[in-house]
Amino acid sequence: MDHRSPNVYRTRSGTNRRRVLTALGGVALLLVGYAIGRWQDTPADPAVVPVAAPVTSSPAAESPAAPTSAAPASTAPASAAPEPVDYPVIQAENATEMSGIQTQETGDEGGGLNTAWITRADHLRFDNLEFGEVPATKAKLRISSAVGIAGGRVEIRLDSRENAPVGEVAVTDTGDWQTFTTSVAALQPITGTHTVFLTFAAPDDTEFVNVNWLQFAH
Repeated sequence: MDHRSPNVYRTRSGTNRRRVLTALGGVALLLVGYAIGRWQDTPADPAVVPVAAPVTSSPAAESPAAPTSAAPASTAPASAAPEPVDYPVIQAENATEMSGIQTQETGDEGGGLNTAWITRADHLRFDNLEFGEVPATKAKLRISSAVGIAGGRVEIRLDSRENAPVGEVAVTDTGDWQTFTTSVAALQPITGTHTVFLTFAAPDDTEFVNVNWLQFAH
């Protein structure tokens, strides 16, 4: 039977403890290294940036709107009423055109000439007569007749002899070819600028009227 010395057992036992401690220390180091590696690989939580709450103003804190004053209404000056044209006396012998009509010295007041020997086929034309904005509503005609033909008329037409008359006067017997009277024709209102025709109506071709002048009026 081998009886060993107690020192030999103590030496081996101490050696074994050191080996165990060394092994445990290595394992501990491995665990610590593993834990550190895992911590480094784990992404850090994103930083939470506080967001400021929107600032709201209470109705009571708002400044009241400045009152607005309405611009004063502009009062445009009233447009002046148009002035009526002062129509001149138009001598019949000064017509732009005389068709079938002759002139003669007149015995009427003012002297000069009158148109004569007029039948229903004749006419007088006056170009570019200005009536203005205030309408003419009547026309005065200085006429004479020694025959007093029934149905004889002097007609006033605008712009064409084919247009309907805008006014007319009846021809009556004045007693002599040189005894003139002023007859007044009521007109449809006339404004603006027009060519004026005097046309003549009678039941036959008798010479039945003389015309000295005409004048429009309001």
